[in-house]
Amino acid sequence: MTRTRILLVDDEPGIRLGMRGFLTAHGFDVDEASSLAEAQEAFRATRPDVAVVDYRLTDGTALELLPRLKDIDASVPLVVLTGHGSIELAVQAVKEGAEQFLTKPVELAVLKVVLDRLVAQRRERQRLLAERSRVTRGRVDPFVGTSAALRALQAQAERIIESDSPVLITGETGSGKSVLARWLHEGGPRKDAPFVDLNCAALSKDLLDSELFGHEKGAFTGAVAAKQGLLEVADRGTLFLDEIGDMDSAVQPKLLKVLEEKRFRRLGDVRDRRVDVRLIAATHQDLGAGAREKRFRSDLYFRVSTLILHVPPLRERPEDIVGLAHHVLAELGAARGRGGVGLQPDAEVALTRYAWPGNIRELRNVLERAVLLSGGGPLSRGDLRFEASAGESGSDADDNLTLEELERRHIERILRRENGHVERAAARLGIPRSSLYERLKRLGINRSGFQKPDP
Repeated sequence: MTRTRILLVDDEPGIRLGMRGFLTAHGFDVDEASSLAEAQEAFRATRPDVAVVDYRLTDGTALELLPRLKDIDASVPLVVLTGHGSIELAVQAVKEGAEQFLTKPVELAVLKVVLDRLVAQRRERQRLLAERSRVTRGRVDPFVGTSAALRALQAQAERIIESDSPVLITGETGSGKSVLARWLHEGGPRKDAPFVDLNCAALSKDLLDSELFGHEKGAFTGAVAAKQGLLEVADRGTLFLDEIGDMDSAVQPKLLKVLEEKRFRRLGDVRDRRVDVRLIAATHQDLGAGAREKRFRSDLYFRVSTLILHVPPLRERPEDIVGLAHHVLAELGAARGRGGVGLQPDAEVALTRYAWPGNIRELRNVLERAVLLSGGGPLSRGDLRFEASAGESGSDADDNLTLEELERRHIERILRRENGHVERAAARLGIPRSSLYERLKRLGINRSGFQKPDP
């Protein structure tokens, strides 16, 4: 984990120098401020683990500063130092949010003990919150199966789980990229800090900017109050950006700055804020090709792809399908307060033969639907309802089609309906026009063949 960060607020440079030297020698990172105004700005920008504040400063007292710091981040412990201690002053300081009140001159060894205790208490609170969240979500396991491809992925993931470098998870839609991202977080050194996820494809540029970086009051029409961005929420933890390939080009350089400098600005703010997050990104696209074709920033691509994990699709590991199905059925049974539902042999055969274009997500949907609609007992082939291609009848229509073949057929069908018009076809498919062009090129589809001549 990263070193403990302390903010020292004192208007005497000599005192700050002595305390900084002692704390730095004992493994702390120290930032300084000499006034109320500087303290607020430094507190907001550095996100310390503990703030040590002298009672009397040139532009006010700690009693004025404490509530302002608590408004910024109430979880940070505050220690007040004073050369004129009294019981009344100590009580008042505690009422304003101080966790500790020490009389100057303070023994540095005593200060270290206090700081260590406050940091430990804060991290324990964070650990309990994270643990409570994990219990609510249930255990995640992205490695249910016995295939060689899955075992190779697990071995690679275990080698990098302790790393703090950015990770790019690639794989088709529904293949379990988000589950793997959460597994990396919960098994890594940041497990006691937040795991925050954001789907870049689900938000417009302005919404993505505001969600990721936050904004100040009045930054735009409707910004009636300041808002903390997800970067700040994920401080000391993990930020998971799903479908990063769909991130707006205007937001990409801001994310690059965070990765390179660990600093960012809220919308409407003029001050940088410090943040410490591990980035895990995921995409179903070929980001390398996107970078070469100028659809994705190459410098950001190289930064986010320091470590790459590829999740294989279900069709490439059919030996895992039955085991996954039993795992999903056990989860569904537990959620309903009953035992897991079994599978008859003909159902297992059907599950293995199906191409699963939607991967694990589709498998879960098919099984959940079967459990809800079946009459009870082990599921048979007749209980399973797969998605059939348009224009074809019978639930086995797509059993032997690969995902690429399914994708090609669907895109060609939409292009035919839209007379080869790419923008309208992309809108109907629910993807950006640039993404459709990439798919046309990859699949070798010539849109001109779907354009009807003018009468």
